[in-house]
Amino acid sequence: MITVHDKQFRLYMTEQEIRDAVTRVASEISRDLGDKKPLFCPVLTGSYMFMSDLARALDFDAEMCFVKYSSYSGMSSTGVVKTVIPFPDKCRGRHVVIVEDIIDSGVTVETMLSELRKKEPAGVSIATFLFKPDAFVKDFKIDYVGRSIPNDFIVGYGLDYDDKGRSYKDIYVVSEV
Repeated sequence: MITVHDKQFRLYMTEQEIRDAVTRVASEISRDLGDKKPLFCPVLTGSYMFMSDLARALDFDAEMCFVKYSSYSGMSSTGVVKTVIPFPDKCRGRHVVIVEDIIDSGVTVETMLSELRKKEPAGVSIATFLFKPDAFVKDFKIDYVGRSIPNDFIVGYGLDYDDKGRSYKDIYVVSEV
């Protein structure tokens, strides 16, 4: 058990389980996109650990350009997506891979896709480490998923609760709400 702010969390996914999922996703991306020389756009702040591990596991050199979109406060989405660092112009004509730590409702990624289309990329793929299918309410395809999980609140491996809990090497699920 760990405590983050006022909540208790229990172990949900070990470092080895995380590593295995990252290796599988990297293999799939390498197979599908290695010859396209994609531009990876990891979404700050949560995806930094996933992108770092993913980049090292790919069969090719990954070019990255971080973006930042925000919609969470505390343990829930505000429903309003803020663009903090937008997609760069270098997305034009490139295959872009949006890299997320977690996709739940899909509202943030839908906003990102809308903004990215204005940059006229050659193609777009979406990779997320975690996916909550029970919370997903949008209509876009998620190309690469590390693991599908229930609609529980989690921390660790880049995921936070009000900016705390990101640095854990394992993933923890809230045990009390």
